Amino acid sequence: MGMLRKVIASGVAAKVVQELQKPQNQAKIKQFIRDYQAKNKGGGKRPTGRGY
Repeated sequence: MGMLRKVIASGVAAKVVQELQKPQNQAKIKQFIRDYQAKNKGGGKRPTGRGY
């Protein structure tokens, strides 16, 4: 059973790597990262827990 799980996991990993190498998917990933960073940038200071 453990061997079957490893075979399936390696197959899934190979498919993910194939998809990540496609230029259109790389562009989508880069845009997602840009949007995520922009959303989380400049959100103010985090409370430190003092004085609350």
